[in-house]
Amino acid sequence: MNQNLYAALRAAFPKDLNRIAICAEGPDLGLRSYTWLELETGSATIANLLAALEIPRGSRIAVYTDKSVETLMLYLATLRAGMVYLPLNVAYQPAELSYFLDNAEPAVVVCPNRHHSWISRLAYKAGVQHVFTLNDDGTGTLLDTSVHGSTEHHVVKRSADDLAAIIYTSGTTGRSKGAMLSHGNLLSNALTLKTAWDWQPGDVLLHALPIFHVHGLFVAIHGALLNGSTMLWLSKFDPQAVLARLPRATVFMGVPTLYTRLLQEPGLNRELCAGMRLFISGSAPLRLDTFKAWQERTGHTLLERYGMSETLMLTSNPCRPEDGERMGGTVGKALPGVDIRVIAGHVQVRGPNIFKGYWAMPEKTNEAFVQDPARVTHPWFRTGDVGFLNDKGYLTLVGRSSDMIITGGYNVYPAEVEAHLNAQTGVFESAVVGVMHPDWGEGVVAVVVLKSGHHLEPWMLQEALRDQIASYKVPKHVVIQDELPRNAMGKVQKKLLREQLAGVFATMPGSL
Repeated sequence: MNQNLYAALRAAFPKDLNRIAICAEGPDLGLRSYTWLELETGSATIANLLAALEIPRGSRIAVYTDKSVETLMLYLATLRAGMVYLPLNVAYQPAELSYFLDNAEPAVVVCPNRHHSWISRLAYKAGVQHVFTLNDDGTGTLLDTSVHGSTEHHVVKRSADDLAAIIYTSGTTGRSKGAMLSHGNLLSNALTLKTAWDWQPGDVLLHALPIFHVHGLFVAIHGALLNGSTMLWLSKFDPQAVLARLPRATVFMGVPTLYTRLLQEPGLNRELCAGMRLFISGSAPLRLDTFKAWQERTGHTLLERYGMSETLMLTSNPCRPEDGERMGGTVGKALPGVDIRVIAGHVQVRGPNIFKGYWAMPEKTNEAFVQDPARVTHPWFRTGDVGFLNDKGYLTLVGRSSDMIITGGYNVYPAEVEAHLNAQTGVFESAVVGVMHPDWGEGVVAVVVLKSGHHLEPWMLQEALRDQIASYKVPKHVVIQDELPRNAMGKVQKKLLREQLAGVFATMPGSL
């Protein structure tokens, strides 16, 4: 039996391949519709090109391109050709890209024309054999070379354990690691989510996420393809463009930042969302006030879920009312087939969706899993997250273990302090980190963004918190700034904040 993920996705395509699969739109690109047949034949010609390169099965295909349907076809082609897909964020700079190329040793690199000069130099230096271009308007040497090939392609046979993709972690806590995901990992999770999120005939996905990440590439796209659902495809998130398409959609997936920005749009209301079935949030913590504001404005309750690059999706709030309520501040219950346990506050998980390990980093892989020579099922993976389960099995996350601050011998979890800061009048959002302190080891530092039209002094926030949390948890230094640094998926880059604030106590000997 062929367990290639593409075979399963292809089997779910509608019988009428001339139906519209994707309605794509982007700045200066106009509107273009793609049929299911075009997805099939387009990916077939690219798969045939990859085969013609005579590179070994399992070779890495590094993709550093803008979001486009043609990039999606390249992903599908990589699967069906038996290669390994390696998506890379186009925001990466040369030093970062050089690291990925050296570490993953891809056989092929695909990039936009505008980056070809410097990327090709890096690629050839790293021993890459082939460099192609692919632009967001569908032009480039990849398609120019493949377009004359056959539209017939026999999907390469793969087992469930064969590698399908490598996703590099965001690197917010250190050097990025390549999480190896198999065909079985991806398919098992996609099938689980199809049931858990109650995908319906006629569902239409409004896709506004990037596709170099688990959320946009695997969770969203696999869900639509496995359900035979049309996608309304935006090349990038734009609040007004999303609002304009909500009446034609039924499912939307976003990171919390997207929901925050949509709530700032006056046009967001219940009438606009009347035809929507499901709004899903993930990839970063969802604030409780955002959860409540979305309910009030739209009449819909956000479904928050939890996953990682290494594990795909692990938990989800219920989709169907009969399965329970969606509880704000939690990421829901373990998905079917996934086991979760919390040991001394640290979240560990296991299941068929858990990755195979980190590419070329056996030591890091061993550290990530609980070693149990007698295990007969999947090993437990240390997520690095800190949280707790309530009596109904709902998981609440309170932060990353690597973000925990030890100040004067006491443990401080940033999420707790952030929750109190965010509840203060005039505070829009905050981030709390630990910084080297000459007396306390680490000092608690808060970076705060204020709501428009509000003015607060740092000492005001410190005083407000003294009556709410233990004194050692109160930030010893508060910085007011316009915004928090985030990565492409909306996660606050705390590593960057720690670097920026590293010397703050060295110049403040009298700090609290």
